Amino acid sequence: MERIRQRVAKPRMSDLTDAIMEGAVQRVRPKMMAVSTTIIGLLPVMWSAGTGAAAMKRIAAPMVGGMISSTVLTLVIIPAIYFLWRSREMKRAAE
Repeated sequence: MERIRQRVAKPRMSDLTDAIMEGAVQRVRPKMMAVSTTIIGLLPVMWSAGTGAAAMKRIAAPMVGGMISSTVLTLVIIPAIYFLWRSREMKRAAE
């Protein structure tokens, strides 16, 4: 409990890193479950060859790409930007 009070009263860079890593790790499982089920559901559409398949492939392909890019954005890019933003604020507050 004392450690939590210290983190809130005077946060350190390591506390920020730990919090970001913990948050990102908690998002991995739900994000991967959602992405994998969506992509698995779209694979038959991507491989179909029947009537209307050309139109459906044009719809499914951007959805698969969007799911992959949103995964990278959520798990890598947003935590990195948040770290840069908060670390800059912490350095300003320390000065």
